[in-house]
Amino acid sequence: MPFLANYFGILVTLVSGQCQSDQQSLLLQMKNSFILSKDSITSTKLSQWSSHHSSDCCDWNGVDCDEAGHVIGLDLSREPIIGGLENATGLFSLQYLRSLNLGFTLFSGIQIPSRLANLTNLTYLNLSQSGFIQDIPIEISSLTRLVTLDLSAEPSGGFSFLEISNLSLFLQNLTELRELHLDNVDLFASGTDWCKALSFLPNLQVLSLSRCELSGPINQYLANLRSLSAIRLPNNYGLSSPVPEFLANFSHLTALDLGDCQLQGKFPEKILQVPTLETLDLSDNPSLQGSLPHFPKNSSLRNLILFGTGFSGTLPNSIGNLENLANVDISSCNFTGPIPTSMANLTRLFHLDFSSNHFSGPIPSLGLSRNLSYLDLSSNDLTGRILFTPWEQLLNIKYVHLNYNSLSGSIPRSLFLLPTLEMLLLSTNQFENQLPEFSNESSSVMNFLDLSGNRLEGPIPISIFFELRNLLTLDLSSNKFSRLKLASSKPRGTPNLNKQSKLSSLDLSDNQISGEIPNWIWEFSANLVFLNLSHNLLESLQEPYFIAGVGLLDLHSNELQGSIPYMSPNTSYMDYSNNNFTTIPADIGNFMSGTIFFSAANNSLTGVIPQSVCNATYFSVLDLSNNSLSGTIPTCLITNSSRTLGVLNLRGNSLNGTLSDRVPGICGLQILDLNGNQLEGMVPKSLANCKMLQVLDLGNNNFSKKFPCWLKNASSLQVLVLRSNNFSGNISCPRNNVSWPLLQIIDLASNKFSGRLSKKWLLTLEKMMNAETKSGSELKHLQYGFMGGYQFYQVTVTVTVKSVEILVRKVSNIFTSIDFSSNNFEGPIPEEMGRFKSLYALNLSQNVLTGSIPSSFGNLEQIESLDLSMNNLSGKIPAPLANLNFLSVLNLSYNNLVGKIPTSTQLQSFSPTSYEGNKGLYGPPLTNDSQTHSPELQASPPSASSDEIDSFFVVMSIGFAVGFGAAVSPLMFSVKVNKWYNDLIYKFIYRRFAV
Repeated sequence: MPFLANYFGILVTLVSGQCQSDQQSLLLQMKNSFILSKDSITSTKLSQWSSHHSSDCCDWNGVDCDEAGHVIGLDLSREPIIGGLENATGLFSLQYLRSLNLGFTLFSGIQIPSRLANLTNLTYLNLSQSGFIQDIPIEISSLTRLVTLDLSAEPSGGFSFLEISNLSLFLQNLTELRELHLDNVDLFASGTDWCKALSFLPNLQVLSLSRCELSGPINQYLANLRSLSAIRLPNNYGLSSPVPEFLANFSHLTALDLGDCQLQGKFPEKILQVPTLETLDLSDNPSLQGSLPHFPKNSSLRNLILFGTGFSGTLPNSIGNLENLANVDISSCNFTGPIPTSMANLTRLFHLDFSSNHFSGPIPSLGLSRNLSYLDLSSNDLTGRILFTPWEQLLNIKYVHLNYNSLSGSIPRSLFLLPTLEMLLLSTNQFENQLPEFSNESSSVMNFLDLSGNRLEGPIPISIFFELRNLLTLDLSSNKFSRLKLASSKPRGTPNLNKQSKLSSLDLSDNQISGEIPNWIWEFSANLVFLNLSHNLLESLQEPYFIAGVGLLDLHSNELQGSIPYMSPNTSYMDYSNNNFTTIPADIGNFMSGTIFFSAANNSLTGVIPQSVCNATYFSVLDLSNNSLSGTIPTCLITNSSRTLGVLNLRGNSLNGTLSDRVPGICGLQILDLNGNQLEGMVPKSLANCKMLQVLDLGNNNFSKKFPCWLKNASSLQVLVLRSNNFSGNISCPRNNVSWPLLQIIDLASNKFSGRLSKKWLLTLEKMMNAETKSGSELKHLQYGFMGGYQFYQVTVTVTVKSVEILVRKVSNIFTSIDFSSNNFEGPIPEEMGRFKSLYALNLSQNVLTGSIPSSFGNLEQIESLDLSMNNLSGKIPAPLANLNFLSVLNLSYNNLVGKIPTSTQLQSFSPTSYEGNKGLYGPPLTNDSQTHSPELQASPPSASSDEIDSFFVVMSIGFAVGFGAAVSPLMFSVKVNKWYNDLIYKFIYRRFAV
């Protein structure tokens, strides 16, 4: 505060007389009443207050006296005082005191004492951020000589514990105030109230009321305070109003801070042209519109902060006139056009952030901005090369962020030679060619280097690994690098990589690196927390190797073969999926004592699951899906679920036997996927202990017996797949005590279930009845969080489309589907199913259902796939079905439906095969004489065998796919047409619905 310094340089004279004895006595009395914290640092002022240090109290630290020896200034700021202020009679008796600073002390939980009003000569009072609570006493307003008042509070958890209930009453006598700081004090005042209260202060120069619960608008009363030089009102979310143009009339205005106030309207350009204005902060006001005016040459502007506003337009070339500009942040706005070349004139620039706009064209020269420390031009549309930028002149630069643009050409070597550069981000551009080699850069302080998502090629330079010795993170992923070896343009011996001891994150994924993983890479492992070599062409690991200290190791999607490599017990995350590994070492579990995530999915593993995995007691996720593993499932994988195991995915193997019924009483399983094995017997009743179960997929096995009613307590269940097993009996559980309110996907197809569909049980499926539609930004997917929520395991679902299985890797949280096809369900379709407003796909085909199609199906407003084929349904097609605007797949074939097909654009758009096999049905798209065909001439329904026809769904939600309709018989006999048809379905699914 320059004003404070100047003011008190005059007010508190440095020439002081001998301290009077009564003044010393009062100071010692005050000291003895204070309670000091034992946990804080030792007092630097009060501890020296004694005659042992000086008999003259005017020499004591924090004490100022006038020529007569009276104490006129007391600075105890940042002293570890926690109590005793209310009893400090000595303080309240210092009648000559003009300046009192108790800021940043530790008076936590007490009220400001009203006895401070005794100090009637005070001109300066600072009690800021000292932990005071409750109402600020009105007695403070009797200190009519105050020139500076700072009662700012430090909010705790976003809340303030200080407040002023009547601001007008509090301020009306303080007419001499030049500075008022009430930051984080709750004022709860409207624009009229607080602006009118401030009008009592005609001499006010500095106003700071951040986070004071002020509401708008900023009233005309404030226009009377023509002496204002600094206005700071940030974080008053209730202001929510336009910025008044009269602020441009404040001829002494140097600082205006209105950040995060939900401002609206258009910002007056004249304010930006006030010649004295040094700082303007309008950040985090997305509804505030504006543009930058012409800047005159006499501008004092040093700090221009507009990030997160609706400012738009182009940058005027006159921005080069702002010769004092040091800090400019216009990120996350809507600026367009080129960055003016006049920026080269801004020699005092220190911080420049133009990120997340729509700037285009080349980067202008900033070589004269020798003080530039931070440069962020990321997330724009910048083009051109950066070779001609004089980077070597920016000797103070620490951060360079140019990622997410369309910059091209080679990356200049000079960027790596900057002596102060700590972070270099050039990802997601079009940089190409090879990276330069550089040497003797051991003095480099660079700790973060991201060159991912470019077109860089050739070998990865050796110098990156052993010259940039302060690197913590190196990301070279998504380029075209071809070799990972110690290759250099100049022959040299293998460097001592132990000197590169700080690298903690190395990402070389998604390149074209082939061959073997060199064993020198593990020499980083002492500090290497993250190593990602996924999505390359790697074939093996160079011997000998020892994965010593890597915490997260990702080798998925390569061509690695042979036996799965041993890892360190310190490796908590290992992804070996999508390779060509063939065997799992029998003792691998002995090296997994600290493993949390392990995936070897989609390999060619054979043999049994080693019993040694029982030693890995910290598993959260174990995924061995889609291999050729055989034998039984180790019992420990079920019994250990009481500890940390949340995901067990063994789908797509040849595992046999029964599933252990020894699920512990406290079960943490959330995802259990055993689809596509040879498991048999009964679903263990002890699974009822898994009350957090979200996904249970037991499809395509040989499970038998009854519907698993014992899962009634799994209220979190969202996906239940029992497809293609030998289940039988009724799905209506005793006393209808099964309730799965979150269930969104249920697939019971191709079993032997029978009986009627229970109305009461269907109505417990609340998720089906709550229609939700969300935009892409709001969509969530079924997933399991682990490692503190920093990692997620994505739930996948396999859908069958005309005997072709499609793996959907993201399951949207708004998708709901029911598949009860190919069973023996009988009786009428419950009318209650018409309440499933969120249902996207319903398949009841190939049962023995009777009665009519419920007219309530007209309420299925989200339905896109409806298959009721091959039942004994009768009656007419309900007219409300014509109103289902999203219906894109309909199959009502091979029933006993009669009458004319309701007329609508929707129903007439389907193929005749959707209605065939109903002898009494007529009208478009069927021919008008359909009723004249004799029963003998009617086509026979195709066999229900899954080998011949598969009733299929199509994807009806973002991120999820389900097959649709009954197959057209000619397509089944043409290999060429079948391939075309399957490709068409696949493309349709992922083009329209995949996320």
